[in-house]
Amino acid sequence: MDALLAIKPEFAEKILSGEKRYEFRRTSFRSAQDIDFVFLYSSAPVKKIVGGFSTDRTVEADPQELWDLYNDTAGIDQDRFMEYFEGAETGYAIQVDEAYRFENPIDPDDVFEEFSAPMSFLYLDEKRSDALQEYLPSKFRQPEATSLARYSTGDN
Repeated sequence: MDALLAIKPEFAEKILSGEKRYEFRRTSFRSAQDIDFVFLYSSAPVKKIVGGFSTDRTVEADPQELWDLYNDTAGIDQDRFMEYFEGAETGYAIQVDEAYRFENPIDPDDVFEEFSAPMSFLYLDEKRSDALQEYLPSKFRQPEATSLARYSTGDN
């Protein structure tokens, strides 16, 4: 299963550049182990799907423990991290295994009917997942997505 994660442009860039190896959230996917690929919807002012990453691990812990474990690859300073988690007893760190940047970011209105940006994330149904999978290099694609990618860099 794939997900679409709304994220601030600065953090999307840090994930895609490899600086940020964990994405931190106050809520997690209901079945984190079932998420194969996370597409990144870069919020305003970008408002495009800029790439994504494969993942196979989400860590649940109190925010201080998450910071202690992953601060060296967090892509955020401690003050902003703690401010984000203020009042939360539990936090989640989604591991970024391998990131992929779309050469040409995708306008979601071009591939989805009636797109509405998620507040945090949304699970992609098969139709939406297939629509985005075709823009990925083959190593990221699920077996049923076989169309050529018009937005990819051509690195298949």
